[in-house]
Order: sequence, then structure tokens, then C-alpha cells
Amino acid sequence: MPEIAIVVPARLASTRFPRKLLYEIKGKPLLLWTAQRIAAEAPDLPLYFAVDELTLGNLLSAHGYESIITSKSHPSGTDRIAEANEKIGADFVINVQADEPMVTGRQIRALADLIRSGADMATLATPFRREEDFHDSNKVKVVLDEKGRALYFSRSPIPFARDRKGFVDAAWFEENPAFWHLGLYAYSADFLENFRNLTPGRLEKIEKLEQLRALENGFTIAVGITQDKSVGVDTPEDAAAFESLLG
Repeated sequence: MPEIAIVVPARLASTRFPRKLLYEIKGKPLLLWTAQRIAAEAPDLPLYFAVDELTLGNLLSAHGYESIITSKSHPSGTDRIAEANEKIGADFVINVQADEPMVTGRQIRALADLIRSGADMATLATPFRREEDFHDSNKVKVVLDEKGRALYFSRSPIPFARDRKGFVDAAWFEENPAFWHLGLYAYSADFLENFRNLTPGRLEKIEKLEQLRALENGFTIAVGITQDKSVGVDTPEDAAAFESLLG
């Protein structure tokens, strides 16, 4: 059984971008872009995909990746990973989202260090630079305490600049760092087992953010700050932005 493994939760349904993991970018499905990126950036860690349909499993196996079929009924990717880890048996699990095709080895190593340090759960964030990103509900915000632990995650712009009536610019970000949460996590096996036995929380259901279930139940989430750029593909416009980076 591995000490630490990467598990990518992958489901075919997507409300904002239907069947996006099969969406082809330069002739290759998004899911394969992510798989190949992880394999190149973290070749020393075992890689698994927790999928909800054979369509995804067959695509991955045809390209040499290992997948585990999990229940379609999971309310979040973390629940899906918890089921998959029953078979994998890793002590620690790193969750890279299937729609994060620009993940870096530095980000994966940062998560590994955070979760080995004794945190219940760990994740990453990067500073906001542009107002339009800060006000985009698809770009999740996180606010931190003095020890770098998450206080709250939201789709709304937090912290809210009351004296400026919410208007912010590059100069404001320099004085008041605000953080964009990236879809990367790490967990201990014990935390995963506890998490899957918790009922989805009220705030989790409102914001549609699974990490809020951990906070609502008293778990701590360590947050590492990364300067590496990330392109999470939530919409067709995000897919076009990723494609433009490929040249």
C-alpha cells in the first residue's frame, strides 16, 4: 500500500459545462491533458482516477492509466476519493481535479508536505491580481487566519471592501491580499473515512463547495500559497483560455 497517492475524481456529468472531461482541446479530451500533466509533473507518485462511468474508465485505460469505478451518487469529489482509497489503501491522498490541466509538481509537493505535517486536510490558494477574477463566482475565494488555516471559502468576493463599496483594483490587492482557492487537496486516510460518514453541510449545499463540510464539522484545513498559475476548466471560455496557452 502506498504512503501517498494521487487520486483524481472524475465524473461525466457537469452542470456548467456538460461532459467537459471529454471535450477535445487540440484533438485530445480534457481528461487526458490533465492525466498526462500529472504523470509528467509527479512521476514518483502512484496515480489513480476515481471515475463514475466506464466511458471515462475505458478512455483512461486505453492510454495506460488506472481507474477505479465508484458510485454515481457521491455528493462530492472527496466522497468519491474516500471510496476509491478503500481499494488503494494510501496513508495520504492528494486530490488533483480532473479539470486542472496546468497543475505543477511544486503544487503537488507542497500539498504532500502540508498533509504530512499533521493537518486534517490541506489545499492551495494563489493571490488574486484582477478585479474581474475576484468577482467571478466560478473562482472560489478563501480567507485565512494568522496560522494559514482556512476560515471560510465562498463564491462571493471575500473579504468585502466596505469602504470601497466592493470596488477593488491591483493597488488594493497589493495592500490586502485576497486568495483564489485552487481545486487541489490533500487528506489523511483517517480524515477521508470520517468525511464520507458526515452529512453534507448546510453551507456546503448553499455554496456547492465540499470543503465547507470539513469546516462545518470542526476540521482544520491548512492552506499553502502558490505563485504557480493554474487554469481550472469550468466553462467553454476556460477551455478556450487553456487552448490559447498551448500555442
